[in-house]
Amino acid sequence: MPTQCTHVKDHIKDVKPHSKGCEDCLKTGDSWVHLRMCLECGHIGCCDSSKNRHARAHFHATQHPLVRSAERGEDWGWCFIDEVYL
Repeated sequence: MPTQCTHVKDHIKDVKPHSKGCEDCLKTGDSWVHLRMCLECGHIGCCDSSKNRHARAHFHATQHPLVRSAERGEDWGWCFIDEVYL
């Protein structure tokens, strides 16, 4: 497993979040724990601690591997493929 993300160069775009909550949970009226923003398209999904894990589902559906925390005061990212922090 790499110690650094090998996808940063090709998958980080200048994006803005699409919503203030998990896009998929908002559609179904469900709840979430924490939010993650896709760094390739701006999709907001819920974290792996949320029951629906929409951020990870977005990765599997789109192959957009990089997310960052969309929580206030947090400044970290994650690569789903390399399984490392950015």
